[in-house]
Amino acid sequence: MNKKKLRLIFAITALVLLIAEIVIAFYASGWIRNYLGDVLVVIFLYALYRALFIDRPSKWFVLPSVILLIAFGVEFLQLWGICNKLGIHNSYALILLGASFSVVDLVCYAVGSIPCYLVEYMMKKRV
Repeated sequence: MNKKKLRLIFAITALVLLIAEIVIAFYASGWIRNYLGDVLVVIFLYALYRALFIDRPSKWFVLPSVILLIAFGVEFLQLWGICNKLGIHNSYALILLGASFSVVDLVCYAVGSIPCYLVEYMMKKRV
């Protein structure tokens, strides 16, 4: 598959996931908001990166690992109370950054990284 087509597929995937995340953030509740949104955000970040920067790192596991570490980093910033420390009270910013730390969120991010690892691995095997 050529790079332009692959980039388009990732861009469409990222757009669909962004719309899903917005809908989840504003309209969903229960397990969909608490768990599925966290799973999808990692896949969204992966698809967004691949749409913007089509070239992959030389090792297939690097990109999903970096994205997972970023997600973990944001979660640990919540543990530190980043929103309070920066004086962020805007509801949209709180939805984006999150306001409370949860180990379950870390598990959801890890689950969301699995499809990213699989895509990278399969793409590496095809090359």
